[in-house]
Amino acid sequence: MKRIRSILAVLAISVVALGFAASSGLASTPKATPPAGAALTVMHTASGDTLTDGRGRTLYLFQADRPNVSVLSRAGFSVWPAFAGNGKPHAEGGVNGAHIAVISNADGSRQVTYYGHPLYYYVGDQAPGQANGQGLDQFGARWYSVSARGRAVTTRSRSTSAAPQSTWPY
Repeated sequence: MKRIRSILAVLAISVVALGFAASSGLASTPKATPPAGAALTVMHTASGDTLTDGRGRTLYLFQADRPNVSVLSRAGFSVWPAFAGNGKPHAEGGVNGAHIAVISNADGSRQVTYYGHPLYYYVGDQAPGQANGQGLDQFGARWYSVSARGRAVTTRSRSTSAAPQSTWPY
């Protein structure tokens, strides 16, 4: 009988914790839908000149994708949300507007592509210009930011918070 009460207590606590997480948004998948009038532009990031949205958030390609087809799993979209939208974003600052398109994924969601590459955000990027997803190997392939010519920028992100250098001659 004590064991059943213990199990019920643990279940009750779990249900309360899950309810809290759901109501606070902790259990939800990040939505990355650009607002109406969204833009694609080129910005200088820690990885070099890369494609960003109009708010300066770095956009990535997934090397496992096929031209105009996202092969990312549902779990992958929780870490790498699609740059999604109903309409085609406009081109700014060196972006070739003729190579921007919108595709429909297998689940019916819409995703912006550039030169045929489906575009994604990385949830680890919290501020404009960050490229914390650069070069990561996740969900079966590498992730890279995108150049204005639609190619993977394969240089590693340089840290913007380097440790101070000592002036002592060792």
